[in-house]
Amino acid sequence: MIPGWTKSLSILSVLIASLTLISPDSYAESAAKMQRDARNALTDLYEKSPGARSLAKNAAGILVFPSIVKGGFVVGAQYGTGVLFKGDTVTGYYNTASASFGLQAGVQKFGYALFFMTEDDLRWLKKSGGWELGVGPNITVVDQGLAASLTTTTAQKGVYAFFFDQRGLMAGVGIQGTKITRIIPD
Repeated sequence: MIPGWTKSLSILSVLIASLTLISPDSYAESAAKMQRDARNALTDLYEKSPGARSLAKNAAGILVFPSIVKGGFVVGAQYGTGVLFKGDTVTGYYNTASASFGLQAGVQKFGYALFFMTEDDLRWLKKSGGWELGVGPNITVVDQGLAASLTTTTAQKGVYAFFFDQRGLMAGVGIQGTKITRIIPD
């Protein structure tokens, strides 16, 4: 590894670690805002994607990250907080964080919602100390074409991811591992 990059990577690692270790009390103060933002994002998603509304009827739980910020220049990071809903009830608060290294540049803001279709899929999220996407239940990223063809018959298990409100520009390729961690207990 190039010596100059080692320092940048170390600084980024400390930043990511500090974001994920913030006191649960500080999150509790903003729980009402997190809920409001997540509910608004979900309502907007349902208006734009009937497939998401259809999946919600049978989903065991829906984890909504209304605002994630991603940025980088060679070394990148992203972070956001989200709310887990079971029906209309909030059952937990989570964060999503990742770091990446590779050919990349830019800043982007976006949101996403994960629809857990079975109780087993939802249990995986709850029992893992931090769920790394790609390990555990199968995840299907839903684009506009797939969203139009989704029905409660075709989507019965696994996790479906809907991305929304993408703004900014982030270009490049890199190795990325996103981790979802519970931040406020039930």
